[in-house]
Amino acid sequence: MLFAYQGTALQRIWARLIMTVLLATVITYIDLGQKGRWAFHDDLTPLPFSLVGLALGIFLGFRNNTSYDRFWEGRKLWGRVVNTSRSLTRQILTMIGPIQKEWDGRLTDGMRSHYYGELPSQTERQEEPDVDELLAFHKEMVHRLAAYVHCLRLHLRDQTDEPPRGLLHHKEVVLLEGESNRPVAILQTLGDRFREAWLRGWIHSQHFVVLERSLTELTDIQGGCERIKSTPIPFSYTALIHKIVAIYCYALPFGIVNATGWFTPVVVGIIAYAFFGLDAVGDEIEDPFGEDLNDLPLLTLSTMIEVNIRQRIGDSDLPELLQPKNNVLR
Repeated sequence: MLFAYQGTALQRIWARLIMTVLLATVITYIDLGQKGRWAFHDDLTPLPFSLVGLALGIFLGFRNNTSYDRFWEGRKLWGRVVNTSRSLTRQILTMIGPIQKEWDGRLTDGMRSHYYGELPSQTERQEEPDVDELLAFHKEMVHRLAAYVHCLRLHLRDQTDEPPRGLLHHKEVVLLEGESNRPVAILQTLGDRFREAWLRGWIHSQHFVVLERSLTELTDIQGGCERIKSTPIPFSYTALIHKIVAIYCYALPFGIVNATGWFTPVVVGIIAYAFFGLDAVGDEIEDPFGEDLNDLPLLTLSTMIEVNIRQRIGDSDLPELLQPKNNVLR
């Protein structure tokens, strides 16, 4: 870990760090190597820089806590995507199928008409599903759920890739291409298909409510992700930190050269690495759904969900689970 480079803040700050150390080296040479000619004021002390550095460290710590809270909230939301997708898959496979004839006998015709509109009678709706047709329906719903997860990932990353064709019918893919919010459109289709199955008598009324509750849960999760994505930390706040950190690190050699002597470039390099690094980490994890190396591995999570739920219906042509590469998951 000490010599790790891939996935660390050093990738983002190395240019600024080198420039700061070179500046510190030049200032040290001028002050100590050309003593009496180009020396800086001997009355400069490290005290003001210590006070400013302390305040700046607290400021950076507060900002990074805010960024990490956003990152962790995003991870919890995607943990709920994982759990809800698995639960909905189980509900699809166990709640959609042949049911008892008295499945909604406790509802009067008037109650059904009030809640659901003018619907066919119970006997007309009571349709015994063909086994192959039922299995095809299960597969269609699970594939559409996997497509929803992938579309949610693409939506949060502002990627315009087309929906996964292997999981959706061509006609549905074409329709989704014109949607501004594809995940919501897929949830709507899932709800419509559940209602069709309910009208055909494949789903008990109480089970229909359970399935609808799972779709609502996915909608709530997506809304939480969109809230984080659409509400970044205010730009003026971020810009202020960037400027203060840069000014402090570039001015630091002037204040400590008399105290640290020829070790000034080393001391400045360590302090600059800490401050520039903290600043870069806060920037990187502020948007947890982006494509930076330390952002949430949405591709890994969505692929895992697809594999998990498609295995439940016996699919064999599954994508490979992604593994870390250079300590980084995508």
